[in-house]
Amino acid sequence: MKQEEVIACGGSPLEYFNEYLIIKGHAKSTAAGMIKVIARFKNWLTQENLAEETINHNDVMAYVNTLKKQGIKQRTIQQYVGIIKTYYTFLQNEKKTITNNPVVSLKIQGVKRRELYDLFTEEELDQIHKNYQGETPIKRRNKVVLGLIIYQGLKTEELAAIEPEDLKLREGKIEIQGGRKSNPRKIELKSFQIIDLQDYIYVTRKEILSIRKTATKKLFMSLGESDRFNNLMFKLMKELKKQNSRIKTVKQIRASVITNWLKIHPLRKAQYLSGHRYINSTEMYQVGNIEELKTAIEKYHPF
Repeated sequence: MKQEEVIACGGSPLEYFNEYLIIKGHAKSTAAGMIKVIARFKNWLTQENLAEETINHNDVMAYVNTLKKQGIKQRTIQQYVGIIKTYYTFLQNEKKTITNNPVVSLKIQGVKRRELYDLFTEEELDQIHKNYQGETPIKRRNKVVLGLIIYQGLKTEELAAIEPEDLKLREGKIEIQGGRKSNPRKIELKSFQIIDLQDYIYVTRKEILSIRKTATKKLFMSLGESDRFNNLMFKLMKELKKQNSRIKTVKQIRASVITNWLKIHPLRKAQYLSGHRYINSTEMYQVGNIEELKTAIEKYHPF
């Protein structure tokens, strides 16, 4: 069902909202859970003689306080508020029944924020890539993998899913297939990556396949028969940590890449490159300065 058809079809507001969530990529079970949260919220509105179209920020805070008195944990309340915010975005943008979202600026304190990464600058990421050297098939493979993390911000599961057909080397791009939690996208490659990928496909990959003697459709594989990509990444990260003690995880490198993108690209462009399904996922990386991040942490979590 197309998005415009959702609003036109018959049904209750919650049925509309359920269809909206499914179209946005939520699993049916997830959508069902979110509907229960909104149904609970709407029951409270009825009890308080409030209309969803006219409530304000203070009304939502009153509901949050009610949840607290009921003994619901802060993290759960944060999830509820996020779902209510999504519902009001739906009412505002799809149903057109409200003009202002009363939940848009609401923050729940006391919940641990995203891990404070030691972020790398673009120059530092370049150096990490340049410093990784080696002429064995595995080293050459790892160099290509590392480049896709550093310059395209790919996640481990995205790297594991790439097939040779996803490389559009004549266009100078790589196509990333979307998943349940990410959008598909086509990202430009650096000129040296195109050369490295050509060498990998026509030379290195064939060498690795001849050693492992087990066919696979995946672009990257280990020397052994297993297709478990996490083993490959574990060994690569172990090498990188020896090279640079600041390196901790793939997520840390990806966070650095997205933060750097936001310094030079509009928010929507950074969202596309990151593969984020929702814009607020990208917004979480907007504060790229470590000192600003520390200030935010201290403000909300002084202890």
